[in-house]
Amino acid sequence: MAREGGGAAMAPAAAEVRYGIVGVGMMGREHLHNLAHLAGEVEREQSVRVCVTCLADPHPESLLLGLRLAAELGLPPPQTFSGHRELLDSGLCDAVVVSSPNMTHSEILMDIICYAKPHHVLVEKPLCTTVQDCKKVIEAAKQRSDILMQVGLEYRYMPPVAKLIDIVKSGTLGQVKMVAIREHRFPFLVKVNNWNRFNCNSGGTLVEKCCHFFDLIRLFADANPVRVMASGAIDVNHKDEVYDGKVPDIIDNAYVIVEFDNGCRGMLDLCMFAEGSKNEQEISVGDTGKGEAFVPEGIVMVGKRAGGRDGVVTVKAEDERIKYQGLHHGSSYLEHLNFLSAIRAQGACSPAISLDDGLLSVAIGVAGQLSIEKGRFVTIEEVLSS
Repeated sequence: MAREGGGAAMAPAAAEVRYGIVGVGMMGREHLHNLAHLAGEVEREQSVRVCVTCLADPHPESLLLGLRLAAELGLPPPQTFSGHRELLDSGLCDAVVVSSPNMTHSEILMDIICYAKPHHVLVEKPLCTTVQDCKKVIEAAKQRSDILMQVGLEYRYMPPVAKLIDIVKSGTLGQVKMVAIREHRFPFLVKVNNWNRFNCNSGGTLVEKCCHFFDLIRLFADANPVRVMASGAIDVNHKDEVYDGKVPDIIDNAYVIVEFDNGCRGMLDLCMFAEGSKNEQEISVGDTGKGEAFVPEGIVMVGKRAGGRDGVVTVKAEDERIKYQGLHHGSSYLEHLNFLSAIRAQGACSPAISLDDGLLSVAIGVAGQLSIEKGRFVTIEEVLSS
């Protein structure tokens, strides 16, 4: 593995952090939006310049949309490349945001890790589409103490979710015995070349979309997942779509149960034909009390068993640091703020969401997909050892 100073300490904090974005589809442009808003704020407050210097995407239309957005945001025009290797060779960036289609993550991450010049990485969820690829990336990354790698499981940063996390960590609800997450939402959006319509590209719905929720369930449970049982199907969406003679195979609804080694249980209730919902996500945790978070309503409700219904307190969850709400209620902005802080700390702190977090969120999703296929409980050990 070629690398430059792989075992050395990181350089002093830079006064400028240059970003490259690999994959300039919907999420790539969302990252561009967030970085543009982040740039002015941190330059004023932290005396560090943030700039997006380059974009890479094999799809010309996506590159053009990225350039148009940069112009609309008043940014200097970034240099464009048709592939991530050309972007790395340009020497134009210090950090890379990987927001390309899921099935490309493994190859791109391995190329970044093995590249001589170090580049810090923020990779969109899922880390990779398979457990095997996740493990391969993690093993390779262990050889690079000169780069930071953070996984884009940004739902942790949504203000009501973050507020509920803090409440749980404070111990006021006791030791969490149950976690229930409901996501009732719209169908998958159309992506370039319809890549997200097929399990072989996305990893499957429970990996592609639900790794966010499995990460949150594991965080609230504060334990290791042991086994998964799921029931799901493709019942409504995409059944009348055909691409290159193939009908999509991604499920559009599921119930997933996750059991943990401390006795906690988590459940995901997913429906992707439920646009008529007040809240897209509803999260409930509890033991001696109950805490709930609602998105996009942006509220948290907390009550104790002893107080009953009359004791429930409702709090509006907000974060004044957010300068751009975007597609994920400000969570992507806070994600970038955290990633930049980790880069500037130069090894003094770790990214908040590690590669191991990314692996386990994928492993639970893979176990769920396999459980639906086999009609039985699937252990995490079975998935991790395969």
